[in-house]
Amino acid sequence: MTDFDRTVELKLRGMTCGKCVEHVSEELQALAAVDNVAVVLNTEGISTVTAYINTPVDDADLREAIDEAGDYEIVSIERDY
Repeated sequence: MTDFDRTVELKLRGMTCGKCVEHVSEELQALAAVDNVAVVLNTEGISTVTAYINTPVDDADLREAIDEAGDYEIVSIERDY
């Protein structure tokens, strides 16, 4: 781990299967700031995606990654910093 060890939690609507989890995880992990991603899939509601980051990351970068992953709605973005 680096000196900056934080998380960003995204609430997403529209994730329905394991492939959705795979696509979202891959796109977020492609960001330089993201070390790892954990997803709690809720196929009938809002899924929770936690990105473990090593440097601050902008909302615009997160939104772009989610847009690239598929047709998901970002309900919220919360940080622990």
